[in-house]
Amino acid sequence: SLFRLKDLEVPNLGDSDVHVKMLAAPINPADINMIQGTYAILSPLPAVGGNEGVGEVLEVGSRVSALKPGDWVIPADTGLGTWRTRGVFPEEKLLKVPSDIPVLCAATLSVNPCTALRMLTDFETLAPGDSVIQNAANSGVGQAVIQIARASGIKTINVVRDRPDLPQLVERLMALGADHVVTEEMLRKPEMKEIFKSTPKPRLALNCVGGKSTTEMLRHLQPRGTMVTYGGMAKQPVMVPVSAFIFRDVRLRGFWMTQWRKDHAQDQESMAGMMDTLCQLIQRGQLTAPASTEVPLQDYRAALEASMKPFVSCRQILLL
Repeated sequence: SLFRLKDLEVPNLGDSDVHVKMLAAPINPADINMIQGTYAILSPLPAVGGNEGVGEVLEVGSRVSALKPGDWVIPADTGLGTWRTRGVFPEEKLLKVPSDIPVLCAATLSVNPCTALRMLTDFETLAPGDSVIQNAANSGVGQAVIQIARASGIKTINVVRDRPDLPQLVERLMALGADHVVTEEMLRKPEMKEIFKSTPKPRLALNCVGGKSTTEMLRHLQPRGTMVTYGGMAKQPVMVPVSAFIFRDVRLRGFWMTQWRKDHAQDQESMAGMMDTLCQLIQRGQLTAPASTEVPLQDYRAALEASMKPFVSCRQILLL
């Protein structure tokens, strides 16, 4: 029990500060990893958990010009500590988002959809009709990849683990716009040839699992294709057959959203452009929040426990 609900005084508002009333904040795997101490960034303790969420501006300091009371804001960076009802933050730690998008979309905007958009854009130049293969396709990033790809006319081949409720999961992903949903076991089977009759072999693979899953996905990548690793849920290394390097010259890359934000901290345009693209997709109904359960803050323990269970395809979102 590393967690306690605590009442704190809201600090005074400095000239460049913004007083925010938090509305909703999800529990993401990276948040749990940070708490367990297994993540690449650790907040100095005592710390408030949560890296993502949406809040409403209540009040701004005298030097704040870009935000006003009533605006909606999301974190500009990791480590804000969003699991709280109110906070006073420096203006540069916040990004404004439209307040006419669904609150759960705004609360889950800054991590998964951003990661999905960057990976679909920054590694291979994909055109309508091209395809992408990804594992952990029911994850938050996976669901965003399916929808963003769909909106750009890119086909997705989605790999999930076999499970008792597989037909319902397949149906849900198809409803989001998945072209194909296969299990890890099917990656080895001749049925894959059927898929490639109607869908070109992918030039891009997105890997969040590692281990055997990765090796099986690589088998289907086009020559000179790229595999981007952004997670390692199996906690096993990425294994690549030598032949994939020599005879197919596949590229292996890594992606970490936090690093992208660091690299683009001075580049307001690329940050605004990304947010704009995603908010337009949401406004057009082409990008929705991941399947989620809304939990009042006082039930945070139950929410944390639920988010650590295996085969979770439902995101716990704290209502603040």
